Amino acid sequence: MRKLGVLTAALALLLTGCADDQPTHAGHEPSAAGSTQSAPVLQPGAPGESAATIGPSDAPADAEWNQTDATFVTMMIPHHAQALELTELAGSRAASDEVKSLARSISAAQGPEIVSMSGWLQARGLEVPAADDLPDHAGMPGMLTPEQMDELGAARGEEFDRLFLTRMIAHHEGALEMAAPVLSKGSDTLATEMAQDVEASQKTEIGIMQKLLESR
Repeated sequence: MRKLGVLTAALALLLTGCADDQPTHAGHEPSAAGSTQSAPVLQPGAPGESAATIGPSDAPADAEWNQTDATFVTMMIPHHAQALELTELAGSRAASDEVKSLARSISAAQGPEIVSMSGWLQARGLEVPAADDLPDHAGMPGMLTPEQMDELGAARGEEFDRLFLTRMIAHHEGALEMAAPVLSKGSDTLATEMAQDVEASQKTEIGIMQKLLESR
């Protein structure tokens, strides 16, 4: 499946940072290969609100952060990228206008979140992953296997709608599982806000998708 344009554009803008293997706080010195002073960061708003653009000088990169924060943000980028692959399929394969509308909403939310998460990593001198940087998805919760993605890509109409809703619910539930440690053990304010946004928005979308499944 082709690499998503939105992810490619976001990472082309922000992919410059890399870090030591075991970061523990924002005082960690970024590598010479990555500047942390150039790219803007999108700070996610509350569910239903637009993300706000903040300049590098406004991003609290000096705040304390820990490995829980960094792991969540790093892994959520390819996780979101797969969600965008799923929503892209819905435009040409879904039968239900409600499913198509939901897919557009998910894409509109998670695209900017990828940019925000990429900016968070860059501002802290950490490597920004590409969509396929984690072989076999590193056991991330909710990620579809290549076989499941192929099955979804081959489906059309009502069969696609059912598969899309079922698998996107599982994908969202995986995101909630990934966000939970940050909410209890994270220390960075922006990382916590991103985890809270993931939790709030994806819980709401799970409810919508469950109702759509029940109506089929």
